[in-house]
Amino acid sequence: MATLYFLINTLFDIYLMIVLLRIWLQWARADFYNPLSQFIVKATHPILAPMRRVIPSLGSLDLAAVVLALLVALLKFVAFTLLASAAFQPLPLLMFSLLLVLKQAGSLLFWMLVLRAILSWVSQGRSPVDHVLLQLTEPLLSPIRRIIPPMGGLDLSVLVLFLILQAVNIFLSTTGWIAPIWNQL
Repeated sequence: MATLYFLINTLFDIYLMIVLLRIWLQWARADFYNPLSQFIVKATHPILAPMRRVIPSLGSLDLAAVVLALLVALLKFVAFTLLASAAFQPLPLLMFSLLLVLKQAGSLLFWMLVLRAILSWVSQGRSPVDHVLLQLTEPLLSPIRRIIPPMGGLDLSVLVLFLILQAVNIFLSTTGWIAPIWNQL
């Protein structure tokens, strides 16, 4: 049974990350002809196309993709509820889904920053993945660079963003009623 929980958790989390990347790519107006972007688009388009007919975008925010992310998280918790033969409680499941999407978005940002830092040492900007990572993370790092400019060729903006992400994570993992849920996700 633990193996089944692991597989369901992993598959839903991977697809949730793909949907969150789709939202992020559109928000950052990243290059959609990049191979990584094309993978993300092709993995999400069959589900998003019919949803877009009903759910409009809000500026550069694709609301259909946001709803899809929430649905993926909700389906994950529904699958766990059915496997455990537990009582189906819609309101807690919706709250868990929203918190899972937020936590996964923070985790995705963390890993994108780590990957960008590693690729900056190795690829020197020649990789198509490096180009997309730059487009995704630069809108978040440039405001930090305006406050703390690079010193002696060392860019501390990634470190500052890591500290901000960790502070938010600690705050949510120790605050009131959210903490037990946040720590279990």
